[in-house]
Amino acid sequence: MTGLEFMGVSVAFLTLLGLVLAVALAVANKYLFVYEDPRIDEVEAMLPAANCGACGTAGCRNFAEKLVAGEVSPGQCTVNAKDTNVEIANFLGVALGKVEKRVARLACAGGRHVAHIRASYDGLSSCRAAALVSGGGKGCRWGCLGFGDCGAVCEFGAIAMNRYGLPVVDVDKCTACGDCVDVCPKDLFSLEPISHRLWVACKNHEFGEEAEAECEVMCTACGRCAMDSPEGLVEMRDNLATIDYSKNALASPVAIERCPTGAIVWFDAAGKTFTKGRDAKKIIRKEALPVG
Repeated sequence: MTGLEFMGVSVAFLTLLGLVLAVALAVANKYLFVYEDPRIDEVEAMLPAANCGACGTAGCRNFAEKLVAGEVSPGQCTVNAKDTNVEIANFLGVALGKVEKRVARLACAGGRHVAHIRASYDGLSSCRAAALVSGGGKGCRWGCLGFGDCGAVCEFGAIAMNRYGLPVVDVDKCTACGDCVDVCPKDLFSLEPISHRLWVACKNHEFGEEAEAECEVMCTACGRCAMDSPEGLVEMRDNLATIDYSKNALASPVAIERCPTGAIVWFDAAGKTFTKGRDAKKIIRKEALPVG
């Protein structure tokens, strides 16, 4: 076979191969094509692109897909403004839907003015780093370390540290994304519906005077809240008052009244402020307790 003939055969082979592949791609496109509703892109553009997961999905794209499929309602996005969610609902021709607002709550009230720091930590300014060094130096080994990892990780600016080294959650800005829950080395944050007005602001498991010697506002397992509440609403578990929120309809401020330290509190209907009971000791100290 001459060189010219070889070249002709090669060109013919490549041409035939190209035609075969083109046919294969056309067939594959016909039988393997997955239709995607064009409304998904439009709905995604109306979402905040936060990908926070507060809606219960893997991100805004996944939420848009479920919206178009009718599996979720626009109101489940707690980051969007209500007007934007109404716009999405009108665009899709569905009901806005309603979901109870949830917020991050901290199970600790032991700021530096009421809780003892037994050792000075000198290292990376991080709760996670400090927790690796003998628990962080706080007398209560369950208490907040106060370095602000939760505030740093919050993309919505919903957490700020107060003068006593405790995180304060801005209910209006909180989207219940859960980042603070994940980052806290003491597992002090949880996401709670606003309707959970009765709250134990402590995670201590020590008992009595030994506990109170480390923090003036911790739960001392006296059991008065459990005795005063409807049966089963509050129980003492491992020396800590624990609320059964399946009985939340029974909750009332009566549970907080005789708490001597104010460790159990009652939030207002908006979830922004709380009150302590009549027997809770009054804390008037403004300065931090000495280290040691």
